[in-house]
Amino acid sequence: MTQSHYQAAIAAFDSANAEDPNQELANGQAYPKELLYAQRMTEMQERFAPEASEAVKLAVRAQHIQRWKIPRSDYAMDKPGYMLWRTTLYKYHAETAGNLMRSVGYDDDMIDRVKTIVSKKDLKTNPETQMMEDIVDLVFIEHYMVAFASGHPEYDEAKWILIIKKTWNKMSAQAHDFALAGKIKLPAALIPLILKAVQ
Repeated sequence: MTQSHYQAAIAAFDSANAEDPNQELANGQAYPKELLYAQRMTEMQERFAPEASEAVKLAVRAQHIQRWKIPRSDYAMDKPGYMLWRTTLYKYHAETAGNLMRSVGYDDDMIDRVKTIVSKKDLKTNPETQMMEDIVDLVFIEHYMVAFASGHPEYDEAKWILIIKKTWNKMSAQAHDFALAGKIKLPAALIPLILKAVQ
């Protein structure tokens, strides 16, 4: 790892995410939403995969970079609209991360690796992409699943089990073991549903 390049890239990612006009509270303090998400991603990576490559560490920090600039409301509120929004985001995050990496001196090989991971290309076959996906899902379960649930009071138990199963199926066996071994904080209100879904 070229430490000076790495530190400069992380600082550039964080500076870009600090522009987020949306705020989220954590431990009684308000943070720009995507900056907090990026920090949570790195914190989870350090717990789950401390041996992660430089490319994974960079991708994890940049995974939602400036996400607010492409709002969900700009796309049709149906499944095709959702899928188009997601694929547009993947490309945007990858290009933004790549441009910032280039600006601090990274070469094309490392930029391409990070863009592949951020774009979620070759999931299940690229170990680096799979590692980031595991971290994404672990962060979602620990930090965001309860808020997602409260935003959808219309969902019944069957719908929730389906959502949890979809998340679970994207994760590796290592991530399953990590979650069920008490290495992440499972949302108390959803523990019965989570256990039901994954059994």
